[in-house]
Amino acid sequence: MNPTIFHLAFPISDVAQAKAYYADGLGCIVGRETRDALVLNLYGHQLVGHVSKEPITPQRGIYPRHFGLVFTSIADWESLLERAQQRLHFYQQPKHRFPGQLTEHRTFFLEDPFYNLMEFKYYSHAEAIFGVREYAEIGDSH
Repeated sequence: MNPTIFHLAFPISDVAQAKAYYADGLGCIVGRETRDALVLNLYGHQLVGHVSKEPITPQRGIYPRHFGLVFTSIADWESLLERAQQRLHFYQQPKHRFPGQLTEHRTFFLEDPFYNLMEFKYYSHAEAIFGVREYAEIGDSH
């Protein structure tokens, strides 16, 4: 079976500003673009920023909506963290969550200029990405 690629469309208010943030800041590869939309390659996944005619407002906290990546290599997570620390706005600083447990992971949140929140994680135990059902923790209390 060929690899499956994730697609996510999200609101932006300015293509040039989105391009600067996602390409120059986050390191995405820019694909097609028009005055109303921008296609981006984020680690092999397709993001599409669409200019919204509706006002874009910040949400209160990270729930219910955010998106991002789960890295399978700590070195890759640390590399993006270092890049982000030099160029981007953090919504939540890096944290080490549930140390010593099977659900142990490192995480940080970024916020783009359009209030879209992105989380980037690395789990110490790969089985915790989808499994470890006996652990009830999913995110923070909200």
